[in-house]
Amino acid sequence: MRRSPLFSGLIYFLLGGLFTYFAIDDVQKNGWGFFSYLLILLATFDFGSGLKMIAFHFRLKNQQKK
Repeated sequence: MRRSPLFSGLIYFLLGGLFTYFAIDDVQKNGWGFFSYLLILLATFDFGSGLKMIAFHFRLKNQQKK
């Protein structure tokens, strides 16, 4: 069974939020370090991928209507 792009996009957004939470927690405890920057980078990639997947879902739905 294949996952829809909308579901995948929501999973990516959830992971982006989770990485953001961990990054904020790490910065509050240890300050800005390598691990904090790594978490922010992962969150950015996840939010970008999620946005791309959700946009792809709506483009695919519009194409199927025509």
